[in-house]
Amino acid sequence: MFSCEDVSLTLGGRRILEDVKLHVLPGEILGLIGPNGAGKTSLFEVLCGRYEAEKGKVFLNDSDISRLTFLKRTRVGLARTFQSPVVPSDLTVGETFRAARKAYKPYLSSHDAEWAARLANLRVEWTAPSSSLDTFDRRKLLLACLILRNPIYILMDEPASGLINTEIDELDLIIRRLVDEYNMGVILIEHRLELLSAIADRVTVLDLGRVIAEGEPEEVFKNSEVHAAYFEG
Repeated sequence: MFSCEDVSLTLGGRRILEDVKLHVLPGEILGLIGPNGAGKTSLFEVLCGRYEAEKGKVFLNDSDISRLTFLKRTRVGLARTFQSPVVPSDLTVGETFRAARKAYKPYLSSHDAEWAARLANLRVEWTAPSSSLDTFDRRKLLLACLILRNPIYILMDEPASGLINTEIDELDLIIRRLVDEYNMGVILIEHRLELLSAIADRVTVLDLGRVIAEGEPEEVFKNSEVHAAYFEG
């Protein structure tokens, strides 16, 4: 299980997170929603080790990883995507994979990269400049570079942003494959509630840095407090 307990964070004198708790199991998809400024991305920054919480702990498989750096958390099985799919401007797709394979030991083979590309449904020429890819293929490339290392848990920050409906359907299938076939746990920040309704096992709702609801999507989306904070705010 990947979880956090009583996580609090203050930035610039403003309270961003207050006693946040959540968890996700292997083979489970947890949706994380809330209005803009609710603290969703800041929570991801704490979970992946880019921000240090002033209070609370982060656990991976019962081990306290709160003091591990971002890189060390990737080595123990945590991966994270970002809202903007920034790829190396001067590398081809194949060179980007090579850089990912050689990022840290043990070094991986080109066969590992081919496997990850298939899993992410990336169908582009490996000689193509990474910067020439469209938004969805950039996201697939970056996701494939992450799953090269067989992460146990993936934090995905608005992966459907900027995608059209057919691409969102494909993204749904990719995520479901990671979960169903490889037993990865996924925490998904997403504003498209229809996607969460279709794919998430549970949903946690943040508002003003606090958890205000959690449970199955259909149940949570009917919650009056969630409607007031998220749908009507």
